[in-house]
Amino acid sequence: MAAAGGLEAALATAACNENPAGVAGVPAPAPPVMVQREPAYNWQATKRSLRERFAFLFANELLSDVRFVVGKGGSRAGGGAPGPGQQRIPAHRFVLAAGSAVFDAMFNGGMATTSAEIELPDVEPAAFLALLRFLYSDEVQIGPETVMTTLYTAKKYAVPALEAHCVEFLTKHLRADNAFMLLTQARLFDEPQLASLCLDTIDKSTMDAISAEGFTDIDIDTLCAVLERDTLSIRESRLFGAVVRWAEAECQRQQLPVTSANKQKVLGKALSLIRFPLMTIEEFAAGPAQSGILSDREVVNLFLHFTVNPKPRVDYIDRPRCCLRGKECSINRFQQVESRWGYSGTSDRIRFTVNRRISIVGFGLYGSIHGPTDYQVNIQIIEYEKNQTLGQNDTGFSCDGTASTFRVMFKEPIEILPTVCYTACATLKGPDSHYGTKGLKKVIHESPTSSKTCFFFFSSPGNNNGTSIEDGQIPEIIFYT
Repeated sequence: MAAAGGLEAALATAACNENPAGVAGVPAPAPPVMVQREPAYNWQATKRSLRERFAFLFANELLSDVRFVVGKGGSRAGGGAPGPGQQRIPAHRFVLAAGSAVFDAMFNGGMATTSAEIELPDVEPAAFLALLRFLYSDEVQIGPETVMTTLYTAKKYAVPALEAHCVEFLTKHLRADNAFMLLTQARLFDEPQLASLCLDTIDKSTMDAISAEGFTDIDIDTLCAVLERDTLSIRESRLFGAVVRWAEAECQRQQLPVTSANKQKVLGKALSLIRFPLMTIEEFAAGPAQSGILSDREVVNLFLHFTVNPKPRVDYIDRPRCCLRGKECSINRFQQVESRWGYSGTSDRIRFTVNRRISIVGFGLYGSIHGPTDYQVNIQIIEYEKNQTLGQNDTGFSCDGTASTFRVMFKEPIEILPTVCYTACATLKGPDSHYGTKGLKKVIHESPTSSKTCFFFFSSPGNNNGTSIEDGQIPEIIFYT
C-alpha cells in the first residue's frame, strides 16, 4: 500500500515548517537499515537490559528463524534474489508472535506456515522495518514519507500501539491545506479520531481547506460527508464554486468530457447537499443559475424562492451552517434610548469598519413603543465600495413593548474584513419604535480570550430612514471573533 505522493509532500512541508532540523518530536527520515549477518561473540554481555538485547536482534540474521521478502517485485524463480523493489528481512518468530496476534496466528495457529521465507508484496520495506523496530524495541521511527504505509502495516498486523503513534504524528501535522488528504486516508483506514480532527479543521478553515490541492482528489462519499455538515465556515456560493471544481476533476478521472451534464452526473447526490437558499439572489444569479448544472425548473423555483412570498417549496436545505467557534459577542453603539422612530418603507443604514476579522451573525433592533408587536424586517450587510450585498434575510421578530433590543439573525455568518467599509441595513415594517441617542463613533469590545475588537461608525448618505452616528436604529451588532 503506497501513500499518496501529494500527502507525503504536504506532511513533509508541515514537518519542515514546524521543525527544519527534524528534532524535538519530528522524526528525521530513518537511515537505511542494514541487515546484520555476522554474529558477534558474547554480544549478550554488552547489553544490560532485555530491551537492548532484543533491539540488537532487530534485522539481524543472528538466531533468526524466518525471513520476509517485502515489497513489490518480479517473480523469483526458486527463491532467488529479491527484485529491485524488494528487501529480504530476517526476523524471529517468537518476538513477532509476542507482539502481534496476526503473526501469532501465522506461526502458531491452526493453519500456521512452515515456510522459512514469506513474501509480503503489499507491504513497503520501510514500513515493515518500522513495524519490526517497534516490536523489537518499542522505538518509533516514522516520518512524513513513511507514516501512511506504516499505519497500513500496523493495522494489517494488529499492532494498535504503533497505529496510535502514526495517528498522533498525522494529528500533529494536520493543517487546513492537508486536511482533505488526511481525511481521505482516515476514512480509508477507518480512523474515526483522525477523521473527526480533520473535519474540525475543515470547519474552522473551510476556505483554506477547499482551496488546497487535495480537495479535488477526494471521493464522492467524502465530499458528501463534508457537504452534510452544519459547521462549515464559508459562504454557500464559494462552496458551490469548489464543488464545481471537484466535479470537473472527477469528469477527468472518469474520462468524461467536462460538460454541464457530466458534472451534474458525477455530483449525483452531492448536488442536493448544496444549500442554495442560503445564497443571496445576486450570488445565485451569478453562479449556479448560469452553471448549467441545475435544470431550468430548479433555477426558476429557486428564483421564486428568493423573490416571492409565500415561498415555493424547493428540494434544498435552507438550514444555516452554524460555523461559529468561541463566544458570541455584541456591541451597542448608543448610550440612551428614546421614542419615537417611524417607518415608511425606507431602510435605516449605518456604515462601519472593524480592526480585525470577525463574522457578523445578526443585529439587535428596537421594537414598538405601543406594547407587544410583530415586525417584518429585511436585514443586510453591504460592502460599501463595491455596493455588493454580502448577506441578507427577510424575516420578522416579536417585541414586548420595552426599550430592550430584539435579535434578528442572518441565515449564515457574514465574514467582515479589517479596514473594509460596510453598510448595516434594516428595513422594518411596523409601528413606531424606540430609538437610540448619544451614539458613539468608536465602540471597543474587550474579551479575556481574544484581542480587542474596535468598531468605527460613519453616517450613511443617500436612501436612509434617518439613522446616523448620533441616533436611530440598528443599535447592536452581534458577532463572533
